[in-house]
Amino acid sequence: MAIEILPIPILFAIVVAVLALAIVGIGTLCAVAVRLFTVPGVVVHEFAHASACRLVGVRVLEVVYFQFGDPAGYVRHEQPRRYREAFVVSVAPFLVNTIVAFVAFLGLATLVAASDVASLGDVRTISREPLAVGAGLAWLGLSVGIHAFPSTGDADVLWTRSRLEWRRSPLVLLGLPVVAVIYVANVLSWLWADVLYALGLLALAFALVGVPV
Repeated sequence: MAIEILPIPILFAIVVAVLALAIVGIGTLCAVAVRLFTVPGVVVHEFAHASACRLVGVRVLEVVYFQFGDPAGYVRHEQPRRYREAFVVSVAPFLVNTIVAFVAFLGLATLVAASDVASLGDVRTISREPLAVGAGLAWLGLSVGIHAFPSTGDADVLWTRSRLEWRRSPLVLLGLPVVAVIYVANVLSWLWADVLYALGLLALAFALVGVPV
């Protein structure tokens, strides 16, 4: 009797949703949702790699700014001739993503401050248009901030170059702490370290503007 009461469109939507969950799986749907949420971060990350390659004169062979496979994006390039070139290419996403995310959060904080709300928790009192802009800035900042840390592949490149070149150029040892930080950050990503980093940028931006979080 309860099924007969439901309108046909609603019943159809429920059936489709149940079938989708059964076929695809909740885990896969969540993974797809997270991947879609972080599209801007992946694009900015790979853009930083590619731009750094061009900046130091390393020829780029192929760039994939986003895909649903693994990895989500990548840049293939020629082997850098010098360690400093490899270093710049590897760490560029951290600098670029951090700056882009922080600027987005500053824009969000400025918007909230201009809306005369007491804190971030009162954003529901903002009108629809500024709220939409704020949501977009929050999405951009979080997505880009989450992808700020270089990958373990980048750390592997620097570690290999360091082992091969430190006798000829001991200054490459100065990059080892950066390599260690990259490895640790990727390990701690299982504990949401990348998300916490993005939220830290958000808190810093709001603190600078003077808006309580």
